[in-house]
Amino acid sequence: MHRRRLLQAASLGSLLGAPLPAAWSAAPAGAAPYAWRSVPFGAGGFVDGFLFHPTEPGLLYARTDIGGAYRFDTAANAWVPLLDHLSHAEADLMGVLSLAVDPADPDRLYAACGLYLDQRSRPGALLASTDRGATWQVHELGLHIGGNSPGRGSGERLQVDPHEGQVLWLGSSQDGLLRSTDRGRSFSRIEGFTARHVSLVLIDPASGTAGGASRTVYAGSHDEPGLYVSHDGGQRFSREAGTPRQVPQHAAIGPDGSLYVSFALGTAAVACNPSYAKTGSVWKRDAEGRWTDITPEPPGEGRRAFGYSGLDVDRRQPGRLVVSTIERWAEGDEIFVSEDGGTHWTALGALSQHEAGAYPWLVDYMRTERNFGHWTSDVKLDPFNGDRALYGTGYGVWVTRNLGAARNRGQVQWVFTVANFEETATLVIRSPATGPRLLAAMGDVAGGAWDDPSRALGRRYFTPPKETNRSVDFAELAQHIVARTGDGPSSGYWSDDGGLQWQPFETSPRTGRVQSGSIAVSARGGAFVYAPQKGSALWSHDRGRRWAPCLGWPASGTTPLRAVADRAAEGVFYVLDSQRGQLLASRDGGRRFKPLLTGLPQPAPGQPTQLVSAPGTEGDLWLALGDRLLHVPARGREPKALPAVAEAWMLALGKGVPGAAYHSLYLWGRVRVTGSTLPEEGLFRSDDAGASFTRINDDQHRYGRLLSMAADAREHGVLYLAPHGRGVVVGRPRAGT
Repeated sequence: MHRRRLLQAASLGSLLGAPLPAAWSAAPAGAAPYAWRSVPFGAGGFVDGFLFHPTEPGLLYARTDIGGAYRFDTAANAWVPLLDHLSHAEADLMGVLSLAVDPADPDRLYAACGLYLDQRSRPGALLASTDRGATWQVHELGLHIGGNSPGRGSGERLQVDPHEGQVLWLGSSQDGLLRSTDRGRSFSRIEGFTARHVSLVLIDPASGTAGGASRTVYAGSHDEPGLYVSHDGGQRFSREAGTPRQVPQHAAIGPDGSLYVSFALGTAAVACNPSYAKTGSVWKRDAEGRWTDITPEPPGEGRRAFGYSGLDVDRRQPGRLVVSTIERWAEGDEIFVSEDGGTHWTALGALSQHEAGAYPWLVDYMRTERNFGHWTSDVKLDPFNGDRALYGTGYGVWVTRNLGAARNRGQVQWVFTVANFEETATLVIRSPATGPRLLAAMGDVAGGAWDDPSRALGRRYFTPPKETNRSVDFAELAQHIVARTGDGPSSGYWSDDGGLQWQPFETSPRTGRVQSGSIAVSARGGAFVYAPQKGSALWSHDRGRRWAPCLGWPASGTTPLRAVADRAAEGVFYVLDSQRGQLLASRDGGRRFKPLLTGLPQPAPGQPTQLVSAPGTEGDLWLALGDRLLHVPARGREPKALPAVAEAWMLALGKGVPGAAYHSLYLWGRVRVTGSTLPEEGLFRSDDAGASFTRINDDQHRYGRLLSMAADAREHGVLYLAPHGRGVVVGRPRAGT
């Protein structure tokens, strides 16, 4: 992280106190033993790919666009997250573009990781594991990987040569086809393949010998749409003339040598899957090399335009295969199964029953879903049991164990199989002292309120469930009053019974089709302040019937500003304007804001900032300013810097130690621990108002990037995290600590 030069020492001397000492007061080295687990919601994000190991029964992996990768634990019927160890600097590696296994070594697993293609994001890396994802080595690629970019639903782009385990092939998002001969430690570009955006790579295991000179390699492209083949180990590629100029999405070789490929084509400017598909098809090349169009249902025009994506073959029964549509919005996506190599197809939609009863939010969500849901980018058959199939959607994973029932027009049972698979983009979490224990505002699936975060979310899911909620807050001194914002027509909702029933705002505080903003609820619930993504905030004293501009609200820059309610004084709000180094306050319910503190240190661009109001005392504030943490102990007092803190990325206050006079403080950042001259990254707890800190996480539980954090207001030591794309995680001290 960068540090920003301090302002003039004369203006900050009284503000920050004496210069930071050489010896830092901090916690003992080593982390306090904490147990971490996911708060059960039930997936909620895009699952874009699956990978079975071809020779190890039951070994199955899944990848996601923002929430890392998972391995399925068959005995527990649950998923094991594999990338929770990623550090703050490695957060962008939570976007997994492709996975690969070594057919000759079931313990080896590879992941091509990176979130975005712009230069502001972290460059991608190849992660390599020799223990099925328990531990990893990181090999930097020096280029960007689009794990959350258009085109991410196709693949697999990463392949291990079936005859030479040290050879890996990687189809990149914008840098062409790459090859490694040292198990992914380094890659070089294949010059014989001219396309830049590679959609898939497939190696024919029946081709070639050791050395790879005659290996047959297939590659698909987004920017030069088509399927390409090399019969000389990648030296020269040519387009398969018998196939359409569409983008190959998935490909598989059947036990009889037939090659099957699904295709989709998006708009000219953007790669398809999972967006912008306008046409598609399915093709077969038989053992003699003849290509045949075997498309189950030709796409139409306009609203009936769609593509094809997921595809797999039964490794034990020649001619049996499945394929899925992508973005068939008019009728909903469909999965087709064929028993004769694509000559005849059976649509599974009318034959399928989906069991979602364990997840009430999903039952409601699916009322507007048709057939198999949306974004069905991948469907897979178990290579050891062709009756077991699974597919992913924009909100989770469905599994069946009786696919064969479709042969006789019987009912195919699908079960939502997402135990410990938590991929929601949770944007804001809060923990009230009364009513529900945890509140969470989530992208795409609204969120909910947990009475018991160790149990699955019940009926307190937020409605409508198919909506992005961007914030949630409650009245500290009247905690039955709750408000949240959403991207729907009303822009938000309020509740006066702790979130059991909700009323939409009668008047929307936003204009146009922009994202909704954040909400702050005054201490007794008499005032709401709504802060948009850009522009001036608005206040309401009648729970959203009428809104008026907040006078004196600072002009927003590139980072949206948020109002924070004082937790002890009704009608008092604050806003941190870090770009101008000032804190403003309103004492009239948000009508007018005036500067309260000026001359605050200004963080470097891109550094996170946060303002937290402590319950119990008016004006008791904490300010995380990137490279420092400040405490304002009460109204009118000067801020004091906590010298142990080198970087403060996020903080939360929760119930203190029994008998303590103050809340426990939790910090995500970097702290200098005793005996070390360098700060240590982690999650820390202080039970003495920041005089000392103890690290509470370990290097296997770092979670990349956090979007929100909340400490339990009823039980000391309990901390809730909202990692990017990993739902909500709860940490609590292990028994006896």
